[in-house]
Amino acid sequence: MELRQRALAVLCVNDPAAKAAQARALAGLLLPVDTQARLIDPGSLPGRPRHPQLVPPMQVPRRSPFTDAGRAALLHSVAHIEFNAINLALDAIWRFAGMPEAYYRDWQRVAAEEAVHFSLLTEHLATLGCSYGDHLAHDGLWAMTERTAGDITARMALVPRTLEARGLDATPPMQAKLAKAGDTRAVAILDIILRDEIGHVAIGNHWYRWLCERDGLDPVAHYLLLTERHGAPRLRPPFNDAARRAAGFTGPEIAALSAGL
Repeated sequence: MELRQRALAVLCVNDPAAKAAQARALAGLLLPVDTQARLIDPGSLPGRPRHPQLVPPMQVPRRSPFTDAGRAALLHSVAHIEFNAINLALDAIWRFAGMPEAYYRDWQRVAAEEAVHFSLLTEHLATLGCSYGDHLAHDGLWAMTERTAGDITARMALVPRTLEARGLDATPPMQAKLAKAGDTRAVAILDIILRDEIGHVAIGNHWYRWLCERDGLDPVAHYLLLTERHGAPRLRPPFNDAARRAAGFTGPEIAALSAGL
């Protein structure tokens, strides 16, 4: 099986642990890549378990990290993001034909790293008496994946470099709270996630700019158009400028964020 077909097969897996294991295994597979194949959407994507129950974002309760139950709920929300991130990377591989082979290899690595993140978090959740699926969650990341299914430039703009990049801003404050709560293991896991996510957002930035250059588009102006067209959320400060710069955001892009554009 070539890489894009394999990615679609893993995307269809419902069991989270099995999906994570298969996504991790992708990193070690030197599968051929058919960059031109037009694969058929089997429907009912992504494969996922019956739980967690998915509700609108405002219905997901916020919990204090200073109790075991509250910390479990907080880390469950991060695990849900990482589970979705596995799906996002796999979808980026199979869905879009006609890209350079390096594009597919990049997202092959991202899928494997997101699976490691999910596994680390679920292992730690178990020490808090919690399993993935025990808390409510929302589907914002996958909803944007569906909205951008017909436009790879929008996908690169609005998923890795918008929604996933929010994690670059949110992680350090979360780590500070968890450190205050005495959960050093959670802080260490988030160190790994932040390190890797800088690289993942950088991949999104790279391919977004590559696509803009290919199509003669101004990256900053086109980004604003895409956010309006697809209803992307307006990002709010504070921003992790150092992490965003490491992920390839330019000075003008960070200035535009700070100005609320």
